[in-house]
Amino acid sequence: MAPDQRKPDQTGAIWHPSPNSGPRRDGLTPSLIVLHYTAMDNAEAALERLCDPQAEVSAHYLIGADGTLWQMVAESDRAWHAGAGEWAGQSDINSRSIGIELDNRGTHPFSAPLMTSLEALMRGAMQRWGIPPEGVIGHSCMAPGRKSDPGPRFDWARLARQGLAAGAREGGVPVAPSAARFREAAHAAGFTAPADDATLLAAVRLRFRPWARGPLSAADFAALRPRGC
Repeated sequence: MAPDQRKPDQTGAIWHPSPNSGPRRDGLTPSLIVLHYTAMDNAEAALERLCDPQAEVSAHYLIGADGTLWQMVAESDRAWHAGAGEWAGQSDINSRSIGIELDNRGTHPFSAPLMTSLEALMRGAMQRWGIPPEGVIGHSCMAPGRKSDPGPRFDWARLARQGLAAGAREGGVPVAPSAARFREAAHAAGFTAPADDATLLAAVRLRFRPWARGPLSAADFAALRPRGC
């Protein structure tokens, strides 16, 4: 079947194929969903870039601020969205994930139509591939310091309430919090990409406590949820 005739995986998606894709490596199938923001002026500009062969970037899906959903790469194929990074001790995140770009500059709230469309897409993709809530991460989770999307304005708690992402954990705070013990807890939760203490703390906060400031605190430990919990 010619690429421009292929049907989207998600009902309601507009098929808009990108040449920036290829087969997943080593027989891998999606076990993660990685969320991004576009950091561009509008969805149309992002769509053009994600389908530009010279840009050499893509994602499986793009969701506009008005809720419009485009699919650029088949879920069974490897999109070029994650780049260098690691999650839960595993690299080549592109071969392990479905990438979703969200029409947002990272400086303002995500629109209600976008979030509604995202939630429907995630339910479908998670069911199709058996991806658990703990497998939904931000670009900043697997590339701390290098990436900050989907950013501090993204409503992770909203997804967690619907079982579409892991929520913050309560309890389990050590008597004497330290950077070394925080690193152990963060690694157990999946944050295994190389990062110094400050960068690791910032990545965990972006995911669970984006409003937090200052030095490491007990609340930072309390937010972490180990994989599979």
